[in-house]
Amino acid sequence: MKTLRYLDNVVTLTLDASKCVGCAICTEVCPHGVLAMDHRKAQIVDRDGCMECGACAKNCPTEAITVTPGVGCASYIIQTWIKGKEKASCGGSGCC
Repeated sequence: MKTLRYLDNVVTLTLDASKCVGCAICTEVCPHGVLAMDHRKAQIVDRDGCMECGACAKNCPTEAITVTPGVGCASYIIQTWIKGKEKASCGGSGCC
C-alpha cells in the first residue's frame, strides 16, 4: 500500500530470507501489503508502509521476520501522548 505512510525510514522490520520456508503467511496477515513472495521466499517490498503491528512476526513459523513495535507504530505513539509511555501498548487491538 504505497500511499500509507507514517514515518519514513524508522521501521524496525527485518527479514532473514535464509530462514524463510515460503509459507506466505506473512503476506496474508500484513494489513498493508509490506511483504510479497518472490521465488518462494518472502521479501519486503514496501518497508515504509509497515505500521509495526507485528502480525507478520507473530505468524512466521520460522521466526524469519522480526519487528519491534513502538518505533513507527502510530497507535503506540499516540497512546504515549495520551496515557504516558508506561501505560501505552502496541499489539492486539491497540495497533492494528
